Amino acid sequence: MDSNGSGGKLDNERSVGMAQVIPSGTNLELTQDILDSLNVAQASDDNMKNLADIGGIEGLCARMSLNTKTGLTDAQVEAYRERFGPNVFPEKPMKSFLQLFIEAFDDTTLIILIVAAFVSLIVGSYEDPNKGWIEGMAILVAVLLVSVVTALNDYQKEKQFRDLEKNSEALERCSVIRNGEMIRINPDMLVVGDVVSLKSGDGIPADGVLFEGSGVKCNESALTGEPDDLKKDFFKDPFFLSSCEVTDTGTSGDAKVVCIGIGKESQWGKIKANLTSEASNTPLQDKLDDMVELIGKGGGGAAVLTFIALIAMIWLKHGGKEPWTHVIEAFIIAVTIVVVAIPEGLPLAVTISLSYSSGQMLREGNLIRQLQACETMGNATNICTDKTGTLTENRMTIVEGMFGGVHISQEAFESTNPTALMKGDFAYNCALNSNVFLQDKDETGKAYDRPKVVGSATEGAMVLLLRKWGIDYQALRDTYFSTSRDMQFPFNSTKKRSTVILCDFPEGGDKVKLLCKGASEVILEDCAYYADENGDAQKLTPEKKAEFLSLIDQMAGRALRTLAIAHKNYKDLNKIPADYRTDPPDGSDLVLDAIVGIIDPLRSDVKEAVKTAQGAGVMVRMVTGDNIITARAIAEQCGILTGSGETLTKEKFEQIKNDPAALDKLLPNVAAIEGPVYRNLTPAQADLVLGRVQVMARSSPDDKYLMVTRLNGHGLPSNQKEWETLHPGRDYATEKDKFLPGYKDEWKATRPNGGQVVGVTGDGTNDAPALKASDVGLSMGITGTKVAQNASDVVITDDKFSSIVRAILWGRSVYDNIRRFLQFQLTVNVVALLLVFIGSVAGFPPPLNAVMMLWVNLIMDTMGALALGTEKPTPVLLLRQPYLRDAPLVSKPMWRNILFQSAYQLVLLLVLLFMGTDFFGNEFLRGDYCLNWEVGNPNKLKDITTLGTEIMAGSSNSTETGMALNQLWYYPDTKCGDFYKICGESNNGVCYQNLFADISHFEDDCLENCAKTDYDYRHFTIIFNAFVWCQIFNEFNARQIKNDPNILAGITGSKMFLFVIIVTVLFQIFIVEVGGDWVRTTHIKFEYWIWSIIMGFFSIPIGFIMRFCPIWNEEDEDSFFGYVMPS
Repeated sequence: MDSNGSGGKLDNERSVGMAQVIPSGTNLELTQDILDSLNVAQASDDNMKNLADIGGIEGLCARMSLNTKTGLTDAQVEAYRERFGPNVFPEKPMKSFLQLFIEAFDDTTLIILIVAAFVSLIVGSYEDPNKGWIEGMAILVAVLLVSVVTALNDYQKEKQFRDLEKNSEALERCSVIRNGEMIRINPDMLVVGDVVSLKSGDGIPADGVLFEGSGVKCNESALTGEPDDLKKDFFKDPFFLSSCEVTDTGTSGDAKVVCIGIGKESQWGKIKANLTSEASNTPLQDKLDDMVELIGKGGGGAAVLTFIALIAMIWLKHGGKEPWTHVIEAFIIAVTIVVVAIPEGLPLAVTISLSYSSGQMLREGNLIRQLQACETMGNATNICTDKTGTLTENRMTIVEGMFGGVHISQEAFESTNPTALMKGDFAYNCALNSNVFLQDKDETGKAYDRPKVVGSATEGAMVLLLRKWGIDYQALRDTYFSTSRDMQFPFNSTKKRSTVILCDFPEGGDKVKLLCKGASEVILEDCAYYADENGDAQKLTPEKKAEFLSLIDQMAGRALRTLAIAHKNYKDLNKIPADYRTDPPDGSDLVLDAIVGIIDPLRSDVKEAVKTAQGAGVMVRMVTGDNIITARAIAEQCGILTGSGETLTKEKFEQIKNDPAALDKLLPNVAAIEGPVYRNLTPAQADLVLGRVQVMARSSPDDKYLMVTRLNGHGLPSNQKEWETLHPGRDYATEKDKFLPGYKDEWKATRPNGGQVVGVTGDGTNDAPALKASDVGLSMGITGTKVAQNASDVVITDDKFSSIVRAILWGRSVYDNIRRFLQFQLTVNVVALLLVFIGSVAGFPPPLNAVMMLWVNLIMDTMGALALGTEKPTPVLLLRQPYLRDAPLVSKPMWRNILFQSAYQLVLLLVLLFMGTDFFGNEFLRGDYCLNWEVGNPNKLKDITTLGTEIMAGSSNSTETGMALNQLWYYPDTKCGDFYKICGESNNGVCYQNLFADISHFEDDCLENCAKTDYDYRHFTIIFNAFVWCQIFNEFNARQIKNDPNILAGITGSKMFLFVIIVTVLFQIFIVEVGGDWVRTTHIKFEYWIWSIIMGFFSIPIGFIMRFCPIWNEEDEDSFFGYVMPS
């Protein structure tokens, strides 16, 4: 039996079981083994038995020397941290750089290239032991470099993903009782024995045992896979598991647990080390992967054609000599073309850009939990935002009210002295019918300028008012409320109220007191009485009720949030309905004590942020639980409500709902609507409203969910079975078009361009469905519950609406950065592939050899991605409409830019290839032209051979010359190089006249180069150098993807871009001047460097001119998908 003569299981559940006695002779030492015995996975029965064996929760607390009312002392905290360790979970070790480096070779293209390089190495070494190995080794070195860069990028990507998780964890807080005070700390600071207070929607930070709370439920699906919420009680299962969530605190304001398993000793910690999440592709990365595959196929085709052309040259140019050598060279070139053609840098650019942007966004109040959210926000067309704490400062203050039937204006309220009523039922309601507490110091002990409200800001305003009046809210709780006896029902979004039932109230004659607070007009509707100035209950007449309703409207018109405070007394528990423990009798015969007006100032930046979002084509919709007058007033203040649209209240809807013509005429002009009206519209009617509506008042989380799903089509029933599950008892055939949210086929038929891209803000547990249904869920970092944060993609760490607008800006920046890189890379691809193919078909050795193309590939992929993927956003990005979901990545202006630059570069390089010697003279000729130039059928071959024999028989000094001449017998043709071997450099005039002058077709222009026994690299070095300088300058052009000719805009702020340009230039100088036989480059005169730079620089004026070309100078209007705000 309880103190009121009433008993029952629930009352026993509410107690901690203090009657249990610790067994005599028990060892009171607390060990890790004892804690482990209470925390065995999937063994709650055994855990309960072991808990009972040590004396239940009392025995456990005794071993901890723990007072559950005051929590641990600072000394105990340090001692237990030293003894049992910190609440830090182990992590699966990151892959080392060496592992990632080895994995980088798991690429088919690179493997083929390595095999080809080894073949080239072996064959080349056999044919020319001195230098034949260089090309194969150079390719291997280049592949090694590519693999190192790939490994570095993969390492950075994994590190970024882990940093993302750590940033999220660093912002987490939990409520703990220490030293007799409730404080907020990071879960990492928890120790064994800590008393943790958990509310509905909180994540569980450590394994623990429940000792206070009733009707508590937890969702353990994250750990056990059990999808249903599990009830926690003191007799069957009081065990809480870390990484899970509290979904309901029942009739308690909170659930209090004692920590018994932390960090690696918790059930989650024991398995987390093997459960590290892996980063997955974002939608943009998937889109680019498709493009990579398409470009790769084109490059593969070009490689095949080039290979065929090079094979043909073996017989057309080389007469079929050394076929295997040429086949290997052709194969290497073809594979290298594939390497260059496949733009692996595109997904890499997304990773780099997202990594950079997410880090910057965190500094600006956006913690990105899902990487795709960053890019998706850039094309958001709708933001459905809460009011409190997002548009406002979340610093609620009561500034006006009606107490005891008397209105106190804002001017008089500041100096009002509390009456007996204010100190009585009103104060009890403020203190006991809430879970909020005030924190005066931060974690370091530094005092706040203003008490920090932990919990509901609305309830915070009420306890702050009590403190202002000199009333100790905590003392009232300690005096009048007992968790083992009294009932507490947290705010119910359907009933729009929260309630407390005090079962043994010591004041006055009535033993039972019900305290209720909630939406003013809703509570007023359930009131039969009101308290006068003396606190006596008076009949609530229609006139008095109209007076109160008028006051509510007046305060709402002043943008005040109104709250009604009421109570009801019972003589004892026998007079209260029997089901009061589960269904409080708070819906009738209430006594109205007060109506308060609460001001929550708009954030200083919200008006500008809303205006900016609207200018970017984004419809901002405020979804709030306030009444429609307050909601409209605030929406007008912050600029959300534009134009002079209609207001559709429940009363007005009831009047015209049976007049379809009038309703269809009104709905497209509705700017503000009440939630109960919206949820009763048909799908077609809802579509009419959504084209204009900017405010939804008196909304429930379900109303927000219905709005979101109707906008973006997520979660709509796709077949009859799903529809009937959503609407039980309804007939699909006749009613499928009558109820929201509609169904998939009907929704698609009315939206040929697809759905809207919707961002949704939410802070409560009930917001989770809408956050999940949105394209980007935005939870609040300060006021949001753990359930809401886990359901979201982005955590707004400062709860500001302006941070959401900055997320749109950064999202658009990511999208444009990827397009910049794409424009740059496609230009390089087109030019490199066509140059190598045309050169090969024309009979030249490949103008860009394998090592050169691998260097170009490095410029394109990593260097280009770093340079163009980290451009900072500019405000101009918010002056355009969002893009359609399926808008092409490469716009018409981008294609124009690519074609202009490709045409210039290709023409330039082909001119250098075919006519370079005409411009630069015979100082260098075409590669190995002279080295391999053949006389063909020498008419004096016999005489030369005879001469060789004579020389060999004579002077020993002439033996080498004689041997060289004699060897000519074995060659069918005489080459230019033979001139040097036979005649040398000193006497070549006489030697030439005697031996070579009358040989037919001997080309005199080659004489001065005949002394060269090596390949002349200068020709193709200049082609390679000019090509790379074209890319360096075109990187500046790629910074602008539209018609803006100012390619240097913001260049001083793009430090990474400038760094990459400098590094690329330095590496290019090194490769040209030092590369030698490895890269097949050679030192060129300063004059040629200047020419190369000038030829590359001409990409800049070409880029300037092309932006004024009238062809393809604007993007398709059909690519955009946003709103023009009503005016």
